[in-house]
Parts: sequence; structure tokens; C-alpha cells
Amino acid sequence: MALDTVREKELREIAKQMRIDIINMLHNVKTGHPGGSLSAVEILTVLYHKQMNINCREPGCSDRDRFVASKGHCAPVLYTALADKGYFSKDELKKLRQLNCMLQGHPDMKKTPGVDISTGSLGLGLSVGIGMCLAAKLNGQNFYSYVLLGDGELQEGQIWEAAMSAVKFKLDHLIAIVDNNGVQLDGTVEEIMPLGDIGRKFAAFGWNVLTVDGHDIRALDAAIDLAKATKGLPTVIVAHTVKGKGVSFMEGKSSWHGKPIEDKDFAIAMAELGGVKQ
Repeated sequence: MALDTVREKELREIAKQMRIDIINMLHNVKTGHPGGSLSAVEILTVLYHKQMNINCREPGCSDRDRFVASKGHCAPVLYTALADKGYFSKDELKKLRQLNCMLQGHPDMKKTPGVDISTGSLGLGLSVGIGMCLAAKLNGQNFYSYVLLGDGELQEGQIWEAAMSAVKFKLDHLIAIVDNNGVQLDGTVEEIMPLGDIGRKFAAFGWNVLTVDGHDIRALDAAIDLAKATKGLPTVIVAHTVKGKGVSFMEGKSSWHGKPIEDKDFAIAMAELGGVKQ
């Protein structure tokens, strides 16, 4: 169902608060990955608050849609989405990466309610999503598997082995979303290992390819609807985003891939986002 204006505005407000929560979380613990978490906010907002069939009261329901955070270092954006949906209290966000807490530096399915698969080693997520879709076929289930990929992650060879397999098995319930922010740990993707036209690469493997502004909630929602309407092929949505989106001094900067947020930076970020310390 297409977004109406009221619902779109609600989702924009959710995305705004998610950014505030991410900055608060990472400032409180002085560790974690802000840049790639901020770039994926609208993507997870649309998935968790509009598109995915999930229920926090039944996190293990066999018919639920699955989400694979293949770029697992960006766990903060996933944790904020899960807390928003009621999988656990927002108070847990203050304990990120602390001893004996449920929120690890990378998602851990054995510790965190709502995490469908443990990730962190880049390149494995698309293969996991394929396994989930094949299992659904064998079991006669109809859920979707969504895989969030980083563009730097596409430099891993396993991604392209998985891309071949998904087409061979006609996995039309597999929807990959590339957080195409153009920046990775040590610099730009173009500097480290150029990928060329990501959409054309996936198309060459036989995928249905959609390209959107990854910060446009309406465009993301429409693209996912189109992906669901596509039969016999997996879909990849190449979402053009900005690393560190919403915080001016972080935007497009590889230095903010995993840099601690100090007090002076926090004050500037909160002023720009319109948030308060939590």
C-alpha cells in the first residue's frame, strides 16, 4: 500500500529520532560506528515501521520476515529500530558494547531479541539470506528475507557467488538493499577498490535492479513494493545515501566510520538534529 502524506510524515519523525538515539548511544559509550549507521536510517525506518511482517511479542515466529544486517558493524541503527519496535527497552541502548550486555558491537542472535542472524564478517549476509529463502521454499512458507549490504562489502567475492545462486534458484522473496554511501573504513570506495556501476553488475548476474535515493522514504517504500511484485527474480535496491547523514561534520567522511563521539562533537550533532542528551 502506497504511503499517504500523514504516514510519510510519521516515518520522517521516526527517522529523525533514530538519528538522535544513535548519536546519544554512541556518545554515551564512546565507541561504535556512527557513519554507516546514520546512512541507513531511512532504510530501516521503512523496513521496520512499514514493510516487514514482524511482531516483537513473537520474535521467533516462523512466518516472520527476516532481516540480515550484513554490514554488521552498523549494529547501532539496527538496535534503535528494534528498540523502537518494542523488542527491548531503549534503556538497553546505553549499555552498547559493555560487558554482560545484550547489545554487542556486532549483532548477536543469541543475545539480542529480534536479531535473525549474527553478523560482522563482511560478505556473508547475502548467502545467509539465500539460505533463509531456500528454507522457506522447502517449508512452504511465504516470508521475505531482506539483506542490508554495504557498498564496500561488495568488494568481497562471496557476494558475487551468492548473486549467481539467488538467480539460479529464482528467489523472488529475497530483497537486497545496498547502502551505497560511497565511503568505507579507509577512504572512498572509488579509492580503495572501485565497483563501477553497482546496478549494472547485479543486472549482469540476472537480478531485478532498482535505484533510489536512500534517504527518500516514499521512494524506498515504492521500490520495496515493486520488488515484492517481481516474480522469479531476486531484487537489489541500490540506495544512494550519505555516510554520516544528518550530522554535517560526519557526512561523507571515512574518519567517522568508527570514531568515538566526544563531548564537543556531541553538542554540535545534537544542535543540528534537534535532540537532547539521554
